[in-house]
Amino acid sequence: MKYRKLLTMTAMAAVLVAAADITMAQDKTMRVRINADIRSTDPGVNRDANSDAIVLHIVEGLVGYRDDASVAPLLAKSVAVSEDGKSYTFTLRDGLKFSNGEPLTSADVMRSWERYTNPKTAWRCLKDVTGSGVANVTNVAAPDVSTVVYTLEKPTALFLATLARTDCGGTGVYHKSSLDTEGKWVKPIGTGPFMLQEWRSGQYVQLAANPNYVSPGGEITGYVGDKTPKIDAVRFMIIPDDAAAKAAIYSGDIDVLADVNNADIEELTGSGKLKVDKAAAMGLTGLLFQTRDPLLKDVRIRKALLLSLDIPQITEALTNGQSPASVSVIPVPSPYSGAPQKEVPTRNIADAKKLLAEAGYAGQPIKWLTTKYYPSLFDAAVLVQAMAQEAGINIEVETLDWATLLDRYTSGNYSAMSFTYSARLDPSLSYDMVSGNKDKSASKVWDNPEGLKLIAESTTISDRSKRQAIFDKLEEMIRADLPLIPLYSGTRIGAVRSNIEGYKTWPVGYARMWGVSSSKGK
Repeated sequence: MKYRKLLTMTAMAAVLVAAADITMAQDKTMRVRINADIRSTDPGVNRDANSDAIVLHIVEGLVGYRDDASVAPLLAKSVAVSEDGKSYTFTLRDGLKFSNGEPLTSADVMRSWERYTNPKTAWRCLKDVTGSGVANVTNVAAPDVSTVVYTLEKPTALFLATLARTDCGGTGVYHKSSLDTEGKWVKPIGTGPFMLQEWRSGQYVQLAANPNYVSPGGEITGYVGDKTPKIDAVRFMIIPDDAAAKAAIYSGDIDVLADVNNADIEELTGSGKLKVDKAAAMGLTGLLFQTRDPLLKDVRIRKALLLSLDIPQITEALTNGQSPASVSVIPVPSPYSGAPQKEVPTRNIADAKKLLAEAGYAGQPIKWLTTKYYPSLFDAAVLVQAMAQEAGINIEVETLDWATLLDRYTSGNYSAMSFTYSARLDPSLSYDMVSGNKDKSASKVWDNPEGLKLIAESTTISDRSKRQAIFDKLEEMIRADLPLIPLYSGTRIGAVRSNIEGYKTWPVGYARMWGVSSSKGK
């Protein structure tokens, strides 16, 4: 297939940088590869997927996700919802302690919440709990040391799911000593199974087992259940280059490769040294358009781009056949992924050229931003450039480091880009992830007032058929406006050394290192 060959040629032309000076950790330290440094240790603040994955080993919230995307108590032992759906009463588990040995009480929950909802904190999910998103929390009270009561302006089906969101840091509760006397963030002191030991920028983040961890018991699922650590420490080693990471797991310099490239699955499975497993993912990899761009504001040009692409072929090449093509923001594993969501447009170069002529497009260059930190994003740009050229669309690819690409996305400073979103485990949140008022939130790609009303409505009802009807309507609307082209929701593939026990890949994809152990030898 010629596009697969194009990727192969591009890869051969690239310079592979070997991982230099991989520091050997102690015998009882598990070593996990991450592809880039974290942005901060402040939950839900200045974050990305790597930041979330590490911070959620340290802090815990009142509730958390299970593997199946449902929400369960975490720091809370029970959650009571009032008949009118406006009041949530959380009763804390007995004996909870922070990693410094101090007891956790409702005062700590209140203190953390006050900081989250202070605009100066710049918490990722502030708008989602203050009226601009899925909920508006009007009051939080602590009637006693073990009880916290949240009051909402109106009922919403997604309040607990919002508190549990990984990109919100799980709304993790942290000890007051996580900040200095001036209120500046220092490091997270949480209740999770691990605690921050050392962050050596550009090299690794090391966590130590929390000696004061209090397990709720129960099956390990998602971020809830028994998360007792079975290792002394875990070191998240920063290895940007995929080839170097693969070499490191073969050699034993790392123990866990949490996000295996689709192209490597057959090789790793057949190596005899590794164990590989996979799970359908709920993220989104796709192509974003800035609808206020002087050129791309014309929907005809955006639709011409769509028609110039063979999306099943792109997806097959990017995922090595591991994931189906999907142009919906609702991920394939979702129970709300029905016939409208599963429909994939057919490539039509003639219709693409016709739309371009109607729009008066005369070959003006379209700057396409991408990054090599996530190889699929770079490969997507290469394939889009080649396919679009056949319709007469001139795309210039610009490769940035991941941090710069993320900053450009956040500020809305781009014409088009390849991008990836972490998992959102409810369709309302998937739509909210990409939708909003651009004047208030520059990172949003779809700014349709009617669509925003429907998204808000979808959060207030729990009836399955009524929600499906809303999501089907939203699917029709967002495809008509075409602010983005989703490509696939993906497959999460993980690999571990053969002596590693208890590690399991899950739809969110983040490495979870509690309950994981190793036997002797490699």
